[in-house]
Amino acid sequence: MDDRAFVHASSMSETLEEIVGYLIGDRYGPAELPVDVGPWLTAGGPAALSAAFLIALGGPDHPLADRARAILEAPPDGAPAELVELLRAGVEAVRREIAERAAADPAFARTLTAAAAVLADPEPDPGAATEATWSVLYPEAVGLLANVEGSVATLRRRRIVEIDELNPDPIVDAAREVLFTSNVLLGLPLEPSEGGDPDLDPLVVAAVARARAADQRYWFDHPIPIGVAPAANELLHGLRGLDAAMRVEPPGSDGRPRRLTCLLSVSVTHAELRGIAQRYIEEMAGVPALEQVDVLVATETDVRLLVAEVLEPALARFGPPAPDRDGGGLDVVGVDGEYGRHYSFLKAIAAIWQVLVDPTVRGTFKIDLDQVFPQPELVAETGRTALEHLQTPLWGATGRDTMGRPVELGLLAGALVNADDIGRGLFTPDVPLPAGPRRPSDHVFFSPLPQAISTRAEMLERYDTPSLDGVASALERIHVTGGTSGVLVDALRRHRPFTPSFIGRAEDQAYALSVQGQPGPRLACVHAAGLVMRHDKEAYAGAAIEAAEAGKMVGDDVRILVFSAYARAISDSAAAGLASGSATVGALKALMDPFTGGFISELPITTVLLRFALRIVEAYAGGQPERGRDYATLGSGRLAETLRSIADRAGFRASIEGERRQWHAFYQTLDGIEVALQAGDPDALALRDSARELIDGWRLAKPPGAGAR
Repeated sequence: MDDRAFVHASSMSETLEEIVGYLIGDRYGPAELPVDVGPWLTAGGPAALSAAFLIALGGPDHPLADRARAILEAPPDGAPAELVELLRAGVEAVRREIAERAAADPAFARTLTAAAAVLADPEPDPGAATEATWSVLYPEAVGLLANVEGSVATLRRRRIVEIDELNPDPIVDAAREVLFTSNVLLGLPLEPSEGGDPDLDPLVVAAVARARAADQRYWFDHPIPIGVAPAANELLHGLRGLDAAMRVEPPGSDGRPRRLTCLLSVSVTHAELRGIAQRYIEEMAGVPALEQVDVLVATETDVRLLVAEVLEPALARFGPPAPDRDGGGLDVVGVDGEYGRHYSFLKAIAAIWQVLVDPTVRGTFKIDLDQVFPQPELVAETGRTALEHLQTPLWGATGRDTMGRPVELGLLAGALVNADDIGRGLFTPDVPLPAGPRRPSDHVFFSPLPQAISTRAEMLERYDTPSLDGVASALERIHVTGGTSGVLVDALRRHRPFTPSFIGRAEDQAYALSVQGQPGPRLACVHAAGLVMRHDKEAYAGAAIEAAEAGKMVGDDVRILVFSAYARAISDSAAAGLASGSATVGALKALMDPFTGGFISELPITTVLLRFALRIVEAYAGGQPERGRDYATLGSGRLAETLRSIADRAGFRASIEGERRQWHAFYQTLDGIEVALQAGDPDALALRDSARELIDGWRLAKPPGAGAR
């Protein structure tokens, strides 16, 4: 490094120290918790390491700098080894990331200097200090608190699509033409029991015992604990709710009650649970007597058998030439793993269904099992039932966004209302508007604020004004949730979106990212005004949510690292000629800010490690040492693993492109076998018969005499 670069890096380090010093010093004003990290140096374990990391970033002038350095170099007994390595290396990684960003972007260097100047004031104005730290670490939140209503209105205008043509052939019979899907997430019982649960199948008990002795592989927001009481069982709740909603739908043209099909995939937290997942689901899901919903259950074992016996032979016979797919198979097709894996499958299954099972299926719609359609409120406030909301010509319409770019609205998303709020009306936002940051970590990353803004801008629109009427104009949705989201099969097969299998949170929002930069109209998601599901998770799954809290917190940290790397990979692919159009990181953020784009950070390592260390100390300071230990232990391992996976930028991009090629081969294979079926090809007919037999085996058969409990 030459002298000028060294001086610049030193200057940037000093401004970083001013920001960190504000976050951990006694000058901090509106904090809910004590923030002076000094006392925690003597606490031992994760608290001492986190405090030492923060003080080290505060610079050599901090009175405890030497002591902090000594702790990082010689950690206290009982400190997790991965946490030690993560934070020890993190000090230099943060300084380097800040300096490199400032050197590459003069505007950011000026922002950093201006923020440090605000925070250098002995008594900075709290509001100005918040905006100053956000301007560096979380610019997506800058200005939102000062003008909430204006921010909502501005964002809504950015999301408007002027309609060129409504879908001339919309869904007209959603029960018949739309395949419903959902995912069952299975985890260990909340409390271990001596000798196992006597109400469980012995094979299930044995699998649970093996899983307890093994490492957890995947973390979900609130998996269904095996053995949970029916009243707190998400699967039973969701299936009963869907069946109740169907009983409100008007009958078919033949006067008979409509039936719909719902396919459930099963994902597990521990590999040892995979073998008994189907068995347990069949026992558990046999409880409700469903009158108008046919349920199929697909585990990883089931899906891999379909791949081995149908899809890969079809790939070899009717798919693209081996060089076009690098000779690979279809490993991406499955349901066990991170959220991204099952999310992609639950969309792609509709294409399999259309070609190999039932050609009348034209769309798929995913629900979450902690959500139900509140039919009385839907009819009273919107005049339409749940299925009638899916029969909109906006789904599949074409138009232009506010930048004049052509879009195809092949995706569709509804909204949510919390169970406790539905009495105030369907259009009550499910995300509260926070008054402002309460903790030091909120000044590093504060997603509840742009999430609340985005919820109000995108999800509460009713299409009831001349300027936004749902006919000549509609709203594009960027902020979508895993449930209440659908895709038309025709758009699916042409655009071929997917969520990379390593993405473990916000898989729904990552889905559309995969097609950014492709030629032709951009695949976009239309807002289905009034299609609202009631979110009941707090009403009955509180214990499962609490048990999964540490995993969810870490998942948000991982999300920042992964989304940031994913956006860079898309940009790199565009630069390498693998995609076209506006696919730079800046263009992606311009489309997806403030909420979804906020997880695409220009300072991902700095943001994640600062927040991680602050939240550990905050947990200890708040009298929750166990929570702090759990978060530190789980987080250090997962963050270290994620940082390793994204460090090789070319390799990370190559893994995404490899998955993309497999999905392209998957859809090309379906196109090929469809043509062969129309021609009466015997091999194609045999593969279709095999597919139908396998998928029919997924059908949930209720035990004799089973009824509602």
